[in-house]
Amino acid sequence: MSFIPVHILLKEAETGEYAVGAFNCHNMEFIQAVVAAAEAEKAPVIIQASQGALKYGGINYIVALARAAAEEARVPVALHLDHGTSFTQVMQCLRAGFSSVMFDGSKLSLNDNINITREIVKIARPLNVSVEAELGKIGGAEDKNIVLEQEALFTDPAQAQYFVQSTEVDSLAVAIGNVHGHYKGRPALDFARLQKISSLVRIPIVLHGSSGLPDEAIKQAIRLGVRKVNIDTDIRDAFLSMVRQTLLQHPAENDPRQILGPARKAAQEVIQKKIRLFGSAGKVKI
Repeated sequence: MSFIPVHILLKEAETGEYAVGAFNCHNMEFIQAVVAAAEAEKAPVIIQASQGALKYGGINYIVALARAAAEEARVPVALHLDHGTSFTQVMQCLRAGFSSVMFDGSKLSLNDNINITREIVKIARPLNVSVEAELGKIGGAEDKNIVLEQEALFTDPAQAQYFVQSTEVDSLAVAIGNVHGHYKGRPALDFARLQKISSLVRIPIVLHGSSGLPDEAIKQAIRLGVRKVNIDTDIRDAFLSMVRQTLLQHPAENDPRQILGPARKAAQEVIQKKIRLFGSAGKVKI
């Protein structure tokens, strides 16, 4: 099975009123964990590669790993660029075979964000590649893309409507109190803002910074129109915690497979729990 465009997965999610999990991957074990979890839960899934992952692994390696996983998978798998911040990088991912790209122009002026996003949509649409954009600044850090707490701006609903109409993007990432990385204190999402945005833009909403959010908050966001939920930190924490535990219990172990295998399983377990939380489990007939 080849990569599926994200907009197709999100259209089905809209009909079924659930969300599709989008999980950041950093190496082979992460990709294997994502697909194994999706197959175990019979769910569609999105493999995400951030700028940091592409720089670390190389775009060709990441695409080859993800394609191998997708071709063997019995569930729909998409490959998505997460937080692409340059036109050039987005074009590289289109040429490499990504089925979905995100252009994050949230640090640009509104007009520049619109103009670049619109140009990307014009190029991607004939290729049947989905385009996600971001409006408002989501706090925290995604690789080296850092937004300080005082710089984080919530998405304006009216501006979101104008942005979507001007760009014709397939999905929109919004800032409603969500942050990347670990939350400081109990997170509080602005659900009234989310409901207003969803009613005005009428396209799938994407929730970034979902690791650490209470389950009920995620369920409420899905009820209000979120159809793609991004998870990274929770998977990293589970993976690395198991690596540390294994090394502590077996300090003389020198076989990477014996160290990374349990970590891969721990990551898979977290991903399966998220898939069930998002309501996408059992949506694929295997």
